[in-house]
Amino acid sequence: MKQFDIPTFYRSSFISKIKEKRKITDPRKKDFSPTLIQFGEVEFLIARHFGFCYGVENAIEIAYKAVEENPGKTIYLLSQMIHNPAVNNDLRANGIRFIMDTQGNQFIPWEEIHSDDIVIIPAFGTTKETMKILEEKGIEVQRYDTTCPFVTKVWKQSDKLGKKGYTVIIHGKPRHEETRATFSHSSDSAKSIVVCDMKEAQILAKFITGELPLFEFENYFKEQMSEGFDPEIDLQKVGVVNQTTMLASDTQAIADFFKGVMLSKYGNENIAEHFADSRDTLCYATNDNQQATYGLLEESADLSIVVGGFNSSNTSHLVELCEEKLPTYFISSAEEIVSDRLIRHYDYRRKVMLSTKNYLGENRPLRIILTSGASCPDAVVDRVLDRLLAFFETNVSKEEILENLESRT
Repeated sequence: MKQFDIPTFYRSSFISKIKEKRKITDPRKKDFSPTLIQFGEVEFLIARHFGFCYGVENAIEIAYKAVEENPGKTIYLLSQMIHNPAVNNDLRANGIRFIMDTQGNQFIPWEEIHSDDIVIIPAFGTTKETMKILEEKGIEVQRYDTTCPFVTKVWKQSDKLGKKGYTVIIHGKPRHEETRATFSHSSDSAKSIVVCDMKEAQILAKFITGELPLFEFENYFKEQMSEGFDPEIDLQKVGVVNQTTMLASDTQAIADFFKGVMLSKYGNENIAEHFADSRDTLCYATNDNQQATYGLLEESADLSIVVGGFNSSNTSHLVELCEEKLPTYFISSAEEIVSDRLIRHYDYRRKVMLSTKNYLGENRPLRIILTSGASCPDAVVDRVLDRLLAFFETNVSKEEILENLESRT
């Protein structure tokens, strides 16, 4: 796989080396069991796969290249490059200005942006409407387009479905940048509709089966359907794609559910005319992170700490998986670990910060699951580990840990 040129301060002297050792011993990622690191009073279970993915490293490399290649020019980023505060703050510190927030609200009016300015397209991609605005201004949109190739894969799949007459059901969060971009591209060639979860999928199915009257359709999906959507016609043939960072099991369950609905209504002999068995469009890194989290949860542990941006979809899904089994704390940096008696962490469901006392408990040795989302630098995870280590008596150094790992390869 391509090696990207990203700033060294995103790398770490410890976590990155552990990940590299696992790549050497398991290059095909057949083993999703975690790495156990024992420091004495505290042990860490490090996920087999986590942190920066191909799309993120590609986006960061292009962004810093834009800064290097355009001294003196005004450089804009459409919205957050990725959902990680450390990365976005670094980009701002390098003079990059953000045009809008993650919800699409403008910080900088289009009138202030001119043809000789530089505009970077974030890893989530953007809508066709925004691309048209930039192109009409004479901006070279392809020059610094960092759209993840796994996102464009979804767009291509949606286009194929549309050309075959299928309506595209997008499993995603309606206000997420990637879902808005996918919806825009999908709607260009197919009738499209967004469902955020199984509950919404079940409501949509009731319009397919006639359990809900069609005049109520807009009450549920007015802001999530393409222009001119006619549920009576456009729900006769469907296929499912997804926001690439959703839980794979959830997307599969929704696809299976709609297939079952179509089987019941049209019969097995006609199913191909009404349901497209499209390939899973989840990105490899999201899938690997989720599989590695399942591997973590097969081990016994006292608590888990998941590191990443609070608006990161893929990170919140890792939190969701972990908290089903054990106390889980979602943090964005080591600064939220206030002391050995207090941690500040994010409740992604209620979108509020919480404070928990005595989060480390009394078990010794204490075993902590540690992982992060696909947009989190290893250096941030390193600082979290160091912060936790400071609270315990240790009988081995990080250098000795790395030497022991080296001797095993």
